[in-house]
Amino acid sequence: MLIINCHFPEGPTSCPLPRRGAGEWETADSPHTEYSLVLGGFDGLHLGHRTLLAAAKQRGLPILLTTMFGGKGKVLFTRRERRKIFSEAGVDVLCEIDLDETLRAMPAAEFATKLFSRFRIGAVYCGEDFRFGKDALGTPDLLKTYTDRPVTVLGTVKYLAPESGRTRKFSATACKNYLKAGDLPRLNACLSSEGEALGSGAYFVQGIVEHGREVGRTYGFPTLNLTPPPEKLLPPDGVYGGMCETPYGNFPTIVNIGARPTFGVEGRKIEAYLDGFSGDLYGASVRIYPTEFFRSIQKFSGADALRIQLQKDIARLRERYR
Repeated sequence: MLIINCHFPEGPTSCPLPRRGAGEWETADSPHTEYSLVLGGFDGLHLGHRTLLAAAKQRGLPILLTTMFGGKGKVLFTRRERRKIFSEAGVDVLCEIDLDETLRAMPAAEFATKLFSRFRIGAVYCGEDFRFGKDALGTPDLLKTYTDRPVTVLGTVKYLAPESGRTRKFSATACKNYLKAGDLPRLNACLSSEGEALGSGAYFVQGIVEHGREVGRTYGFPTLNLTPPPEKLLPPDGVYGGMCETPYGNFPTIVNIGARPTFGVEGRKIEAYLDGFSGDLYGASVRIYPTEFFRSIQKFSGADALRIQLQKDIARLRERYR
């Protein structure tokens, strides 16, 4: 997957765009390539997004998808995490748009003109609620006036919300609300189809394993530690069951998100015990998939009491994932 940073600079916009290669900037993609352009902010891919992407793939052209950064509040998925999601979803070129003050003040007409002047577009796909330009005045109907290519506008894709018994549309806002409530099963039901394999849409936290206090190994439960990115939206503090994807395979995992009061550690961290793993992961990139809430964080009287509780957590984990 090629990754393009789209700055929309002042002046002509026909200059070739660089694409990010493995650790360096490489030459631009062929200016003769024609794309199906999929427009949106795309904080990850919920099932509504995936329906739009599937429609774009049917045209048979390479997929060029936009994703935007700099909105209000924290994100479901970071820049690095989104790249993984979009690459695995079959996106050929990812256009990363940083919403700075210049771009926020850009009129919708100018935004559309510059966007279409940068790429050879064979078709355009967006949701009916897609908005662009200053004060979000640009609409799909307005978009159609700036290109002679077919513009496909997908109607709202809805799902039955179990908590209300009414239909709701798939949206990043709905996903964030489920995450803030700690309702990971419902969040993942919005992000991935039932029966999909690990990594095919479920919520995850990606990071580099760092050195921690190394206390866990002293009472038989060695753990890995991650510092979550500041922009990443996390579930409420607690202990969760889930999986961890590592360079050595996938392992059932107990995840502690938040403080560790038994040992006087108040900073918000992610600490995970990988059931069945033995080895060294320091410096490795891992993805942790917390999938269900186990219990609240609590302060134990000491290591022995914590060990007894962890044994109960592991028994529950094995019932679910083994």
